[in-house]
Amino acid sequence: MGQTAFKFNLAYTFRLALVSSLGGLLFGYDWVVIGGAKPFYEVYFEISKSSFLQGWAMSSALLGCILGTVVSGFLSEKYGRKNPLCLAAILFVISAFGTGYIDSFNAFVFFRVVGGLAIGLASTLSPIYIAEIAPTPYRGRFVALNQLAIVIGILLAQLVNWTIAKPVPEGISAFADNMLWNVETGWRWMFWAELAPAVLFFLLVLTIPKSPRYLLKTKNRLKAFQLLERIGGENYAKYTVESITSTLNMKSVKIGASPLFSRYTFPIVLLGIVLAVFQQWCGINIIFNYAQEIFAAAGYGVNEMFVNIVVTGSINLLFTLVAFKTVDSWGRRNLMLFGALGLSLVYTVLGLAYYLDFDGQLILLLVLMAIAIYAMSVAPVVWIVLSEIFPNRVRGKAMAIATSSLWISSFMVTISFPMINELLNSSGAFWLYSLICALGFVYIFLKLPETKGKSLEEIEMEFLKKH
Repeated sequence: MGQTAFKFNLAYTFRLALVSSLGGLLFGYDWVVIGGAKPFYEVYFEISKSSFLQGWAMSSALLGCILGTVVSGFLSEKYGRKNPLCLAAILFVISAFGTGYIDSFNAFVFFRVVGGLAIGLASTLSPIYIAEIAPTPYRGRFVALNQLAIVIGILLAQLVNWTIAKPVPEGISAFADNMLWNVETGWRWMFWAELAPAVLFFLLVLTIPKSPRYLLKTKNRLKAFQLLERIGGENYAKYTVESITSTLNMKSVKIGASPLFSRYTFPIVLLGIVLAVFQQWCGINIIFNYAQEIFAAAGYGVNEMFVNIVVTGSINLLFTLVAFKTVDSWGRRNLMLFGALGLSLVYTVLGLAYYLDFDGQLILLLVLMAIAIYAMSVAPVVWIVLSEIFPNRVRGKAMAIATSSLWISSFMVTISFPMINELLNSSGAFWLYSLICALGFVYIFLKLPETKGKSLEEIEMEFLKKH
């Protein structure tokens, strides 16, 4: 039975997805706010001359991300998707307050790790929750809502940083009034501004139900039926409960006693790992986290850097909205191929522009092109595919492995960039990312199937037949 035959309560489903996606908004804000604070806390903590400590400050949150994704698998299987999202909200509050309050570099790193724990939980569980409550015909757009929230969080952080930082005229002493205020106080308020959405997220998560697939997995058939009935009516609830139950009760030899590493499941997990790693090593997060170095190398000053960062965030938001129109029409696979190839070409030209010392406007244009391509393809589609491809019985744990791989690779690329940039210069760094994107294109072409228009259970059964 096609799910287009059912009449869905999209307003209610949207509300559930919107609340869950606030985890994505906080993920985006917490991830990027440090980029605007960077020029000031580095002076405050006296780490401006150490590329290692600069990289450590930027990447420390990723250790928390890795730990958060590792424990998210256990927590989501045992307690569902909702309760760990509540925990993530609490950790966001603690991190936002603590990072802005402390006076030592070690304490700064500690609270960044706490924030990373929250990001790890939210990045794993928000898209899973949305995928599990969303009707099949709208699942791509609903899960893309989480990516839209991430992008809004990124832009919000950029706007907050721009608003809070007092202008610093070029060539002015680091101890002039405006610079002194930025170094002593301004960067703290950049982190404290996260408190408002973090508290709101916690309060709203308390109002949403547990996901229907988790409820059925834990034998809460009545609650699952009632939730699905509210989403799509009685017939939709009957159809979906039967479909989910059939996969949960599947006793195939191919799945076996260790389902994550069976002949059936491991190729799917491996696909998720490679896509997650590719999303980080395709290079865009470097632009967001190291905007100061990238725009400085192109001849921009501190004040111009903040304006350019807001422009990049606005382009990121605009083309994420484009993804809403294309993800369920173009399809996941086509968008990923477009993104990998497009980024590879843009990075090649960007590296050449740095190599030939072209002016800042060309650099900015190329950076905006890369962000536009990423925002409408790799950024949302990887999260959508990861929320779709894993079997019901192991979705939480498999998603945890994939997102752990994502954050491990993100840690590696973030902490290594200052040293790569120092060794290869900006041109060589972007040529390296161009090569990675070209290799990603080949892998996606060979390995990634199309998942649009298929229920989670249909996707699971197709993978079963292939393996």
